[in-house]
Amino acid sequence: MTMKLVRLAAGALLALGLQTAFAQNLIVDTAAVEAAIKRGAVVWDSRDADDYAAGHIAGAVNFGAAGDLFRDANREDPPSAAVAALLFGNAGIDIVNKEVVVYGGKGDPYAYYAARMLEYYGGKHGKVYHGGIDDWKAAAKPMSTQATTLPPVKLTLNAERIGTLWTNDVIDRVRSGGAQIVDVRTPKEYNGEDVRAIRGGHVQGAVNLPYEGNWVDPATPGKLAAKKVSNKDGMSLKPAEDLKAMYAKLDPAKETVVYCQSGVRASETAAVLRDIGFSNVKVYEPSWLGYAGVLSAPAADEVFVNVGALNGRIGSLQNKVRSLEAELAKLQQAGKR
Repeated sequence: MTMKLVRLAAGALLALGLQTAFAQNLIVDTAAVEAAIKRGAVVWDSRDADDYAAGHIAGAVNFGAAGDLFRDANREDPPSAAVAALLFGNAGIDIVNKEVVVYGGKGDPYAYYAARMLEYYGGKHGKVYHGGIDDWKAAAKPMSTQATTLPPVKLTLNAERIGTLWTNDVIDRVRSGGAQIVDVRTPKEYNGEDVRAIRGGHVQGAVNLPYEGNWVDPATPGKLAAKKVSNKDGMSLKPAEDLKAMYAKLDPAKETVVYCQSGVRASETAAVLRDIGFSNVKVYEPSWLGYAGVLSAPAADEVFVNVGALNGRIGSLQNKVRSLEAELAKLQQAGKR
């Protein structure tokens, strides 16, 4: 083999190695979940206890809804590493040494958030079974209503915030210019029409690509509510080539910052980006809830909450509730006669 061919072969191998390094394979299908179970992986059901009790993947563990366990009730940020060590340790999940596959319902962003929490505290990012319990049932795979309990493990977690950025980090990037930032909220949230924090709008320079756009049919939740469809098939992920086309205006080699309202929806898009070859993806953990609270942080389509009008609407609703309660009390009293 000539030196030229050797160099070409070496270059091809290097390119293949980089491509493999960039493609994270964080999102798995039913066959991959079965293979992981055979390897001894922990399967983590991230839904609430009632959903788990109604039926889950045989052998899966559950210790409550991930969104409740790993989000502060007010700031919606994750707990300390010490708290996380107790949560995972008591559930028997060694996040440092064990492979973990996480699932919820099909397309559930909380499953992605739960999987990201493993990496957040120093473990390997969990694999996400995007099809979740819906695809597992559809494939007639083994289900159980009996809880699986793993022996507790003693965990010492010294890391926090891996794979994330925080408000000062994002403000610095916005002010320096050129940051690649993706807002995965709804267009109304992005435009300041739907205000869910102290102010509405979006991070200056962010592009809006709602996370539902990763699905075959982003309108599926609405269609389910209206009973226009009977299953979640539309919430399947688009093929990789379609996803790459969706994000074609972004640079896969550049740091990509993803945010939503509090880091949950962003977790799904962050995993998708990593799986299609983006090499440096960060989740802005406090997301818009944190950014909106820093009034000096540069924002576009900025809208402030009208506290007076909000209090007026709350007062009106309270009056209606009192009126309904009074009517109900009258009806109950009449029924006793």
